[in-house]
Amino acid sequence: MDSQKEALQRIISTLANKNDEIQNFIDTLNQTLKGVQENSSNILSELDEEFDSLYTILDEVKESMINSIKQEQARKSQELQNQLSQCNNALENSEELLEFATRSLDIKEPEEFSKAARQIKDRVTMASAFRLSLKPKVSDNMTHLMVDFSQERQILQTLKFLPVPKAPEIDPVECLVADNAVTVAWRMPEEDNKIDHFILEYRKTNFDGLPRVKDERCWEIIDNIKGTEYTLSGLKFDSKYMNFRVRACNKAVAGEYSDPVTLETKALNFSLDNSSSHLNLRVEDTCVEWDPTGGKSQESKSKGKENKGSVHVTSLKKHTRSGTPSPKRTSTGSRPPAGRGSRDRFTGESYTVLGDTAIESGQHYWEVKAQKDCKSYSVGVAYKTLGKFDQLGKTNTSWCIHVNNWLQNTFAAKHNNKVKSLDVAVPERIGVFCDFDGGQLSFYDANSKQLLYSFKTKFTQPVLPGFMVWCGGLSLNTGMQVPSAVRTLQKSENGMTGSASSLNNITQ
Repeated sequence: MDSQKEALQRIISTLANKNDEIQNFIDTLNQTLKGVQENSSNILSELDEEFDSLYTILDEVKESMINSIKQEQARKSQELQNQLSQCNNALENSEELLEFATRSLDIKEPEEFSKAARQIKDRVTMASAFRLSLKPKVSDNMTHLMVDFSQERQILQTLKFLPVPKAPEIDPVECLVADNAVTVAWRMPEEDNKIDHFILEYRKTNFDGLPRVKDERCWEIIDNIKGTEYTLSGLKFDSKYMNFRVRACNKAVAGEYSDPVTLETKALNFSLDNSSSHLNLRVEDTCVEWDPTGGKSQESKSKGKENKGSVHVTSLKKHTRSGTPSPKRTSTGSRPPAGRGSRDRFTGESYTVLGDTAIESGQHYWEVKAQKDCKSYSVGVAYKTLGKFDQLGKTNTSWCIHVNNWLQNTFAAKHNNKVKSLDVAVPERIGVFCDFDGGQLSFYDANSKQLLYSFKTKFTQPVLPGFMVWCGGLSLNTGMQVPSAVRTLQKSENGMTGSASSLNNITQ
């Protein structure tokens, strides 16, 4: 009976996952269909605009050519009209002179005839008819304004859609997730020397299945990438995965997106548990500050719902550097909103606040920075059973390093009320590395990655990040992968752990 129920439960789970997968694909198809309709309408509008622009240019060129022909016609007509007027005047004067000369032949008186002959000679000498050019100043030829658009017609006949670059291919093997940075590498399916640049888009998601259309974050865009590789650095890994896609662009148009790839970006994310912190601590998300008035800050902001992913997954578990198991939320993560919370508040001189996420397996890392004037603080981990009067490092259920800047400066590792002074400078930021399965808690200078101290033990219960602060404040940086430098140091570390044996011999 029990085995049949288990088998049925597996079938139900498989069917539910398949239904979710099919529904997500239906959503994708509907969005794609809507996109086809919208994009087709946009392209048609753009095509109309392009042809209207072409028509406008042709009309402007035609109008300019018509004006040139009309201007040439007017110029030649004016020249010929002027020449024609001059010829008519010359002909009229010449005919009048001819008639006068003809009449002069009939004069009988020698003296009068001689006078008339001299007049005719003088008038002939000055007559415009003999100074007039009888060659037209312009011709009737207008062939220099003729056109031949045969080449242009051929060009217009070759009008076609722009050549679109093919979709790049992201190479999962060449992609790398390390040190809160992601390097994405891709290649073109065939050589294309027309490509000018690439556009990389990414978004965070908590789903590693098929692309999800609904309840998804917006794509972030990195434009004008000249190479076929890009590194996003300084990321906060506050989601389980990140989706990536890339497209190629030439001078005119962007091509299709590559098939999206999903890379695993797991890291420890936690906030401070405001509901059980000491009343003299003002707590909000990843900041805690000493409040001598005993006032209580408003409740920590609630966590946002996990975003649903929408990009097809290419598994990289064998190729990426982020295989850390996800920590689990403790009961503190689902506390009722009542002021007291589900456990007793820290009180007395235990100015303590714990993280709201329990570490039950894997390797994790976070960083802590103290205010410059902070007089005393501790950073470490503790079991959930830490008592409300217990101080970090003074019980066998907590491990920490402690900084004291009041009266005298001390820097020490503490566990089970035993103290180990540290002969190193207090760093600006402290990195905390917790290897639950390996039973190791190490502290580093977050900038230089110098090892400050390391506890070797065997954790028998889930642990919570723990913090104590007095007269000052702390700020946390979570969502971080274990730095590569820390992983390397962990492999070679042997000296510091041996010297700490006096603090590591008692665990619960």
